[in-house]
Amino acid sequence: MAWYDEAIFYHIYPLGLLGCPHENKYEEPVHRLKELRPWIDHISETGFNAIYIGPLFESVGHGYETTDYKKLDSRLGTNEDLKDFVSTCHKKGIHVILDGVFNHTGRDFFAFKDIRENRENSRYLGWYAGVNLGGNNSFNDGFSYENWGGYDLLVRLNQKNPEVQGYIADIIRYWVSEFDIDGIRLDAADVLEFEFMQMLRRIADEVKPDFYLMGEVIHGEYIRWERDAHIHAVTNYHLHKALYSGHNDHNYFEIAHTVKRLYDMAGGDPLGLRLYNFADNHDVERIYTRLNNKAHFVPLHILMYTLPGIPSVYYGSEFGIEGRKGGGDDWGIRPALDLGDCKSNERYKPYYEIIKALCHIRQAVPVLSYGTYEQILLTNRQYAFSRKSGGDVAIAAVNNDENPVWVDIGVTAGRYKAMLTGTEIDAGNGNIHYELKASSGEIFVKVMGGDYAVLPEIEAVPEIKPVPETKPVPEKPGEADKRESADATETPGRSVTEVNTGTEKAENGKAATETKAPDIAVPDKPYEEMTVEELQAAILQKMANNGPVTDDMKRSVSENVWHDSLLNWVKSFR
Repeated sequence: MAWYDEAIFYHIYPLGLLGCPHENKYEEPVHRLKELRPWIDHISETGFNAIYIGPLFESVGHGYETTDYKKLDSRLGTNEDLKDFVSTCHKKGIHVILDGVFNHTGRDFFAFKDIRENRENSRYLGWYAGVNLGGNNSFNDGFSYENWGGYDLLVRLNQKNPEVQGYIADIIRYWVSEFDIDGIRLDAADVLEFEFMQMLRRIADEVKPDFYLMGEVIHGEYIRWERDAHIHAVTNYHLHKALYSGHNDHNYFEIAHTVKRLYDMAGGDPLGLRLYNFADNHDVERIYTRLNNKAHFVPLHILMYTLPGIPSVYYGSEFGIEGRKGGGDDWGIRPALDLGDCKSNERYKPYYEIIKALCHIRQAVPVLSYGTYEQILLTNRQYAFSRKSGGDVAIAAVNNDENPVWVDIGVTAGRYKAMLTGTEIDAGNGNIHYELKASSGEIFVKVMGGDYAVLPEIEAVPEIKPVPETKPVPEKPGEADKRESADATETPGRSVTEVNTGTEKAENGKAATETKAPDIAVPDKPYEEMTVEELQAAILQKMANNGPVTDDMKRSVSENVWHDSLLNWVKSFR
């Protein structure tokens, strides 16, 4: 197996964490990257064994408008600082991957500057997509070009150009030879050309054994990026959304349905579709802010660490920090942090302790990385499943109710250890009868050979007290989720034994609300020639052919207004 199959990632957005100026003046380097030394120790001690860090290279502002792929951003330091960072991580047994921003460059990149200066005489005209010397752009250059996301600051590369492919291939070789990195997270992989990603995979196989390519993909049938583009893993935005809304709505059916769909997509093989699981990142609001009931931090992260996929925690979120979008940029979710202040804050301690415990459990129990997935128990408020490989068995059980509840979980007969409490359980009758605390959960691991010493001792995890639910402020006016959480009317301490693997059910026993997509007239023409609205209609039609289309699914389609992303999405359906 490759190192990344057992990875537990810590995600760093360095320009934010280190408090860099938001605008790059291209002045003398400031060695801020060296300030990550204590963070490396913290990451290792917590139990993470991999870091995703980026963007790192010289850029204009937020880091994704690259000016120079071969130079560490001067706000962070020098190339020597990056070498030292990776070397220090490796000595701690931590693998390092960084951002590969290959869909676009900034306007200060040498090839684009040459076009601005030499126009029709530039040898780099073919390096960018859609260059039209008879057009214009928002910077009034006297020519137009394809951008990314509607921002002329981000100039889209022509990935089909052999010179561009050769240049990016050499950049990857340079990053490995110069910095000894272990992989790349492909920014905007959902709009990269598949042939381009296939080329990147060939380079990955060339430069280093088990060199990891993980793609940022938001929408679509994820399996296509691994099967057809040949990259190793994709970001699991489907689960990200289900994790917070499934808790906010007391609806574990949403999470279980999402997991089953992805697991079926992988052919029932836990490594058939490698997924990068996360609760938050540098583009979305902090999970602590997202959750109506902050105590749901615990069951949510138990799920993230035990469901199929590779878990990742965004810097600072192990402390349960707040982070909300606003002000027209994302700096509110990318704050500067002082590690000492975070560690000394008593409010943060319970959140940190649960993340630390889960990291150490994940490292000590390989079946959580490789085991098959099987749902055992499912109601709106309780959810349990197994991970199995050979004789190894782990069971995760979570409770999103504000009251404790007794559950009966059918398991392979034997002795089990409840990892978060240290409780020993005799399940010789094939059943675990256990009281799950309010807004909490447990991980049960089957003891092999009759020796509990094979499993690590985990310090008792402090309880996070349930707090009154609060409705989050919507990111955009009028876009608040209108679904109300069901009232907690059941008797505290009740026993739950329901197993449900079929149609989603609401707490009143009726089928969960789903809306059939209306019949939509989709034009009979190639997808490439469709407008954004036509592609959205085609995607909804594909979804309707596969089953009921929920309001959330419709909302996801309507909010995606990028032609290339929609194009890859519609093509990803089988």
